[in-house]
Amino acid sequence: MRSVTTFGKLAFMQRAAAASCMALLLSGCTLVTQPAGDRKTLRVMSYNIRLNTPSDGVHAWPRRKEVVASMVAFHDADLIGLQEALPDQLADLDALLPQFARFGSGRNADRSGEASAILYRRDRLEVLESDTFWLSPTPAVAGSKGWDAAYERIVTWGRLRDRRTGKIFHHFNTHLDHVGKEARRQSAAMIVERLQKIPTSAPVIVTGDFNDVPAGEPYRLMTAGGLADAFETSKTPHQGPASTWNAFKAIEPGRRIDFVFVRGPVHVLAHAIYPDTFDGRFPSDHLPVLAELRID
Repeated sequence: MRSVTTFGKLAFMQRAAAASCMALLLSGCTLVTQPAGDRKTLRVMSYNIRLNTPSDGVHAWPRRKEVVASMVAFHDADLIGLQEALPDQLADLDALLPQFARFGSGRNADRSGEASAILYRRDRLEVLESDTFWLSPTPAVAGSKGWDAAYERIVTWGRLRDRRTGKIFHHFNTHLDHVGKEARRQSAAMIVERLQKIPTSAPVIVTGDFNDVPAGEPYRLMTAGGLADAFETSKTPHQGPASTWNAFKAIEPGRRIDFVFVRGPVHVLAHAIYPDTFDGRFPSDHLPVLAELRID
């Protein structure tokens, strides 16, 4: 059985349709949900989907791909910052979530490999501009690795227009290094520096796996740089656990390392971390974070 935590004023029929689609997903069918109607709020998700590696055994991607897709659709996301997304995983999500388009390149020198891709609902959002830069002293050099990082790390960003409201905003998505403390610090500082080039009156959303908790320096740099943690600023109380790491075993307390940050005229109406499981198994070793936003 699936354990579900939800928030927001979603119509009963939409929930019922999504639930029916999940049953179809488990038998290998493509997931399609009803349109989000006239909702003017924007539901933004940050989700580390765990890379595809056979060593995960029963938790390997081929056993998880349908339920990862169902998390996105069932919780009615409009915009998703993914982490640890390999090309074959992105191709699977393209097939399972045809209502979404995406942008973002891989982190290798030839722009292949693991991506911090951004998925967006194609009937809701239009991409005006997008690019990827590397978190290193040479951010324009593809494949460059920074400081004490174990791997190449990137930021994918886009300037998007909401077709429903006409609002234009920026979305930055990243995955900081899991080993290099200096790399995480420098990476957060670089993201803040990049954001300073965008007028403070412009709406900005940042999603990502920061591999560090709110007490860590990357978080302090982000918030000192003018970004607000959606968890802390939500107009309604946060729903779900206060941790996003489960290692495919159990939610580990005090490990909130995945975030949605906002800046400018962006109001956080609701915030949740979803602990959903399917037959007792998590869809990923991270829990997805979702914030419902209103951009003014």
